[in-house]
This record gives sequence, structure tokens and C-alpha cells, in this order.
Amino acid sequence: MTRRLEELFDLPPKVADVPESTQPGNDIENTLPILPESLATLDKIESALPAVKGLEASDTEIDELAKKATESYDSLMDLGMQVDSRYASEIFAVASTMLGHAITAKTAKLNKKLKMIQLQLQKAKLDQTADDDPNPTATGTGHILSRNELLQHLIRREQPKKP
Repeated sequence: MTRRLEELFDLPPKVADVPESTQPGNDIENTLPILPESLATLDKIESALPAVKGLEASDTEIDELAKKATESYDSLMDLGMQVDSRYASEIFAVASTMLGHAITAKTAKLNKKLKMIQLQLQKAKLDQTADDDPNPTATGTGHILSRNELLQHLIRREQPKKP
């Protein structure tokens, strides 16, 4: 974080910038104030997490599939090293396919977690906008004019004033 951002958001300086005699301990309450609104928002997000069921089961299933694919890759690589060279190329091709499946399983697991985080952030944003005032204050005033009245008003503005 830069000093300009610290100054803009009125944050305390980084621990590396503070002299050693004045450095705070690891106690987070000493370094950053925790706002009750942020704690309430965090509680809302955490309460939304358990509503989605079966995520842990699918995570373990994906981990098991990735583990099986990695084990198959290892055993196929060992087999490919022990057979005649004319047959080894096919075994190595299958082994690389198994490793690709393991990588795909891990990638799918990460993408699912990122998607859940994205949905939680969208929900938090919607909750925040729903809590805002439904009748915002007016920032300007307007008048209903006909086309002719508007043209006359513009013509009057353009005419130079005589001293």
C-alpha cells in the first residue's frame, strides 16, 4: 500500500514504516478499528454460506478423482519405463491424459470456489444497496417547458446585453 492511499483513507502506516520502538503487537484491534457495519456484513455473508448444501461432498469427490488420476498417471509412467519402446509411446499418451484429467478436476474445484465467492460478493452488494434509502434526495430541480418556450429562453440568453 502506498503512502498516498494511507493518507487518502486515513489508515495507520505500515508496520515497516513505523519505528521499532512504536510498532504495535500482533493484536489487530490495536492496528485497525473494526466497524460494526463491516462485522454485520461479514455475518450476513457467513450466514449465506451454509444455505448451499453439498459443496463439501463434491469437493471430496473431486479430490478423490484427482488423486485416482494422479495415481494412475504414476503407475502408467512406471509401466511405460518397463515395456518395450515401441509400446511405451501409447502408454505415455494415456498417462498424460490421466494427468490432464487430474488437472481438470483441480481446476473445476477452484473455479467452483471462485464462482461461490463471486456470488457471495454480488449478494453482499445487493444487500447493501437494498439497505440504502429507497427515496434518495433530489439533486436538482426541473421545469416543464414547451418547445417554443425553450427556444425563446435560449434566444434571450444568446442576445448580447447592451450597456
